[in-house]
Amino acid sequence: MAPRIILLFSGKRKSGKDYLTDHLQKLLGDRCEVIKISQPIKSHWAKEKNLNLNELLSDSEYKEQHRLEMIKWSDEMRDQDYGCFCRVACQNAADRPIWIVSDIRRKTDICWFKETYRDLIRTIRITADEDTRVKRGYKFKEGIDNVTSECDLDDYTLWDLVIVNGKGREQLQEQLGSILGLLSHL
Repeated sequence: MAPRIILLFSGKRKSGKDYLTDHLQKLLGDRCEVIKISQPIKSHWAKEKNLNLNELLSDSEYKEQHRLEMIKWSDEMRDQDYGCFCRVACQNAADRPIWIVSDIRRKTDICWFKETYRDLIRTIRITADEDTRVKRGYKFKEGIDNVTSECDLDDYTLWDLVIVNGKGREQLQEQLGSILGLLSHL
């Protein structure tokens, strides 16, 4: 079964993407599949460098130690085929009516999904002010927070939904309700 809708989530580090998508997944249960574009990147990197994949997939300092090298390598791969990681991540996805892609980072990611899945795509931007992100453990890193993987979507404006997840944010249930509104046709 092909997905009936694909939710593409984007946001800066420590904006709360995983937090929201984890709660959304719990709410939707077996109707949804969470896809991470970073999964094939981290899997390759763990195998290539003999690293702990679970640690790379987690929100840990271990991942942060390897982030810059993974970004550089993945950018080289994207230069050859901008959809390479999107394609691999989707090939491994379970047959569920709702796909949640929790880590869209580039305009080319959105482009690949729209070219491949057309009108099934809904885009969601999670924003949080820097003070909130700092409280969640964010610390600016040169070469990481000012490169394409973090900044390419800063000027993108065609979001189907923007969720403020910093100061003045709605309660989690209201945020999830806004996202569920994108699924009303299912």
